[in-house]
Amino acid sequence: MQNHFCKTPLWEAGQTLAAVAGGSLPAEIVIINAKLVNVCTAEIQENISVAIAKGRIALVGDAEHCIGPQTEVIDAEGQYIAPGFLDGHIHIESSMLSVGEYARAVVPHGTTGIYPDPHEICNVLGLPGVECMIEDSKRTPLKTMFVTPSCVPAVPGFEDTGSFVGPSDVAKTMEWDHIVGLGEMMNFPGILSGTDHAHGIVGETLKAGKTVTGHYSMPETGPGLNAYIASGIRCCHESTRAEDALAKMRLGMYAQLREGSAWHDLHEVSKAITQHKVDTRFVCLISDDTHPHTLTSQGHLDYLLRRALEEGIDPITAIQMVTINTAQCYQMDHELGSITPGKCADIVFLKDLEHMEVTRVLIDGSVAAQNGQMCVPIPPYTYPDWAQHSMHVRDEITPESFRIQADTDQDSVTVRVIEVIPARVGDYERHVKLPVTDGKLESDTTQDILKTFVFERHHETGKFGAGFVKGFGIQCGAMASTVAHDAHNLLVVGTNDEDMALAANTLIRCGGGMTAVQNGKVLGCTPLPIAGLMNDKPVEEVAALVAELEEAWKTIGCQMPSPFMTMALIPLACLPELRLTNRGLVDCTTFQFAPLIVKE
Repeated sequence: MQNHFCKTPLWEAGQTLAAVAGGSLPAEIVIINAKLVNVCTAEIQENISVAIAKGRIALVGDAEHCIGPQTEVIDAEGQYIAPGFLDGHIHIESSMLSVGEYARAVVPHGTTGIYPDPHEICNVLGLPGVECMIEDSKRTPLKTMFVTPSCVPAVPGFEDTGSFVGPSDVAKTMEWDHIVGLGEMMNFPGILSGTDHAHGIVGETLKAGKTVTGHYSMPETGPGLNAYIASGIRCCHESTRAEDALAKMRLGMYAQLREGSAWHDLHEVSKAITQHKVDTRFVCLISDDTHPHTLTSQGHLDYLLRRALEEGIDPITAIQMVTINTAQCYQMDHELGSITPGKCADIVFLKDLEHMEVTRVLIDGSVAAQNGQMCVPIPPYTYPDWAQHSMHVRDEITPESFRIQADTDQDSVTVRVIEVIPARVGDYERHVKLPVTDGKLESDTTQDILKTFVFERHHETGKFGAGFVKGFGIQCGAMASTVAHDAHNLLVVGTNDEDMALAANTLIRCGGGMTAVQNGKVLGCTPLPIAGLMNDKPVEEVAALVAELEEAWKTIGCQMPSPFMTMALIPLACLPELRLTNRGLVDCTTFQFAPLIVKE
């Protein structure tokens, strides 16, 4: 695969690199006095120098003969150097930042390359939205290697999205310079049942010789997982049990261990390697979804490395999981992922291997960040007007919009309830008795049961789904979000109809985002005018808005981490067990619509 993400292609730089390594040409840059984290051999090499030219590495070892009068010498002063960190699965939209601001947030933490799946914006704006993000990325030094969204919609037939992507669309994108593979194939039911649509999308990617990324969220490691991998899918980030991750590794699939703002899977899935004597070449660390205040307060992949160490993973092994393993997963290890001759000069300086403190970041041989700050300016980019007006709800939303009729003469009925799990992506289907009042069903805070609605917001269809959710602990108030995976319709949860209407209308007015209200007052709001998903303000400003929103959630009674991210998964019909889309409740174990009221 040709790499469009390096300063100079190897075929153009090779002759110069050979001359620099041999000493007949001076290097542009030489790093001296470094301890090399050699991810190829899993060892630390002392007193190593690295010669760089044309944005690539010419020599690793003794580089004294590469230094000329004009060579820039960087003294590592005994610090460690490692390959630039690579995040193998990330949704930039989940950070709520533009690509430029995302880059400014993560590069100082050692991240030099990411493999973003822009299926959030694609579900709202289609492939033109993806093209906007690609244009946004070109202004940054961060290597932004996109994968084409595979599931628009996530599970066809169960929700209404803003767009549609089929095999012919995927085939066209495989010719785009910035596309290196296929985004997570969430439609595993389509793969397992052999639909032409799902296999056609995978097939077009395989024809192009590019990587197909996966999403196999079922706790099953037998025929289904084998079939999924056999279809051509190379990696999966949806392991929540150690046995899931281990099974995938044993079958030659890259197990991407996730630790994001809300999904804290690493403690459990790391046991796949800490409690088994296995080779870790098929393991990567990924963040998946990370909020801006997490990036500003904890870091990015450097934070994941620290978490890996806390779980008992060896530092060198952990670094391999964000460098060479990731590059190999995407068939790009001939260009990225190691500090070896010919590779891109993407290098991270670390004060030590205990705290993974990043002091300097080189991308293509140039210093991109130092001491926690970007060293290069990022030019502005403005998303087109059509990308900033994506709220198209047909009907006026009033308190009456949230009435749920029981259609029964009984005093109470048993209903299906979605019970969310803090810090996890899964949920439970519960059957709960609710009283019937004047022929209607209401929230029941004594049982922690809240009304939940999803309104279609892309094509003014007027479709909506209604249900109930448990687990947020809210006694009074409502929350709304247009970050509602993956169709990103308007999601509203609350204890009373008046607050729910206020929350919904607040987001309609500001062009999308997330909000929390109580007793007729907006306690916190994060406007996300770009597709209802992102904001182009500086990362510090967006992080402050999100932090304010988190405090608002606490005020109305919710104590779970990143609750709005947990809430955003209520409509995601490719995750077990029960979900609510704008078309209704979906049983995500049988992939059938389920009635709200359980017949007894």
